[in-house]
Amino acid sequence: MALVAAAPALAQTAETPGPADTTPPDATPADAPPSAEATPPAEATPSPDAPPSADTTPGRKTPGKDPAAKDDGWPDMSSFLDEKYGFLPVAMPITEPAVGYGVAGGVAFLSKPFGKVKEGLGRPNITFVGGMGTANGTWGVIGGDTRYWLDDHIQTLAGGIYASVNLDYHGIGKDSQLQNNPLRYNLEPKGGAFTGKYRFGSSSSRLWAGLGYTFASTQVVFEAPASTPNLPDYDSVSNVGALLPSFKLDSRDNIFTTLRGTFLEVAGMVGGKWLGGDNNFTRLTLTAIQYIPLPYRLFLGVRGDATAAFGDAPFYIEPSVGLRGVPIMRYQGEEVAQLEAELRWQFYGRWSILGFAGAGNAWNDFEKLDNSQGVVSGGGGFRYELARDYGIHMGVDVAFSRDTTAFYVQAGSAWMRP
Repeated sequence: MALVAAAPALAQTAETPGPADTTPPDATPADAPPSAEATPPAEATPSPDAPPSADTTPGRKTPGKDPAAKDDGWPDMSSFLDEKYGFLPVAMPITEPAVGYGVAGGVAFLSKPFGKVKEGLGRPNITFVGGMGTANGTWGVIGGDTRYWLDDHIQTLAGGIYASVNLDYHGIGKDSQLQNNPLRYNLEPKGGAFTGKYRFGSSSSRLWAGLGYTFASTQVVFEAPASTPNLPDYDSVSNVGALLPSFKLDSRDNIFTTLRGTFLEVAGMVGGKWLGGDNNFTRLTLTAIQYIPLPYRLFLGVRGDATAAFGDAPFYIEPSVGLRGVPIMRYQGEEVAQLEAELRWQFYGRWSILGFAGAGNAWNDFEKLDNSQGVVSGGGGFRYELARDYGIHMGVDVAFSRDTTAFYVQAGSAWMRP
């Protein structure tokens, strides 16, 4: 479902306007010599060392309203995004170590160009259809739609998926037998979700509350015989029906490559037989992300997550550590906590380098911390400011952990939330 969220994320733009210019464009200082009006200003010479305007102002300009910001001699896609609407192709390589290399692609249909978006409001409606495939035989087709209603006070999101995903099972919590000898399994989910969100207060409010519903029927197949020790309890066909409540505070200046702001979200998944599922369970997630601009074109980000599952959740619903350099679903537990920090330095024109490090832990039994297993990861990468008006930086990260070395193609932040 991550790909379903990727297309709506394109509609999110800088939400903090730049500083107001109180001098009218045609104003001339009273004490200027008469020849000042007749003398054209000297043409600026692009300097790779000049600080980017997006990094030295309290907020980025409104998209499409500041052409000078991108006329610095460097390649920029802002004008393309200002005008492009209707049919928009999307493609991205997949480099997740848990499923192998692959590609994802599709088409998005936009109701209007990005250049007509106001500061955080007036976003286009987007419909997306696409698919993906990887080297280990994983494949999937997805579709999604996001729309805004009543002056952007209501947002609706709908999505569907049909996929076949091949993964390794390492146990829930630390399991000495499965740690180095995981069991291969396949998940084949067919399902969808619908969510409605309401934004409280005035047009400047960033408080959202939402409620949704999801249903998925998933076929589960392990390659190991049923008598194999340490197999999880599972049904060959597992149905999950759940409500999706959420509450979010989002003051980020931009959802792509954020410079400053806070993102706080409490999200739940309440599954039950009365909702069409086979199991009664609850899963709660708390996410906190803080972005802080520092001197010398340095930008710091810190992210923390905590997730807990209660009741009779299917094993593939149990939370897992999600850090760069750590394969997905590798470290699962009934409870998971993780922390990651990233420091980016925009050292030359539009070019940046960055470093990141994180740690995560998964365990069982909230009070006893049974079967605890932890992992540390870190790495570095680079970014190029591809669309200055929209704050979109793109590049590559290389990450390391004791399990693997992986690289990721990043468009915007690695922690991007729509």
